[in-house]
Amino acid sequence: MLVNTSYNEKKINQAINDLVGNPFGLIDNIKLNGIGSPRLDILKTSEEIATLLSFDNNRNFCNIELRPKGIIIRFRSLLETFSLVIPYYKLAIFKPANSFTFHMDHHFISIDAPPKNKSVNSFIEKLNQYKADNSPTYINDL
Repeated sequence: MLVNTSYNEKKINQAINDLVGNPFGLIDNIKLNGIGSPRLDILKTSEEIATLLSFDNNRNFCNIELRPKGIIIRFRSLLETFSLVIPYYKLAIFKPANSFTFHMDHHFISIDAPPKNKSVNSFIEKLNQYKADNSPTYINDL
């Protein structure tokens, strides 16, 4: 779900909370050693997101917030803040070369992750581990 979150609208906030869960509290934030990513450079995006980012000439950055049932990737265009809300069951992460690509349905964002940048790589490891620990297991009975 790609939404404009520049303004505090109850319907949008409720839809986000229903999809990926409420934000972590202080205790959980401390236990997880932080729930936000460092500033991430955007390399490539899907067409709809690229259109939003093309309105200004600034460098394109985003950040990722962990939630109990998914992630929120936030980026800015002009004076607006947009959020790509991705539940864990729709999240696919790929690692081509020195980048990471986050896919959901027809949306994707590719970020720069050079090997020297330990903070980005450790955050992605934390994200993958949290996703694996909190995703349901599917075992078919034969």
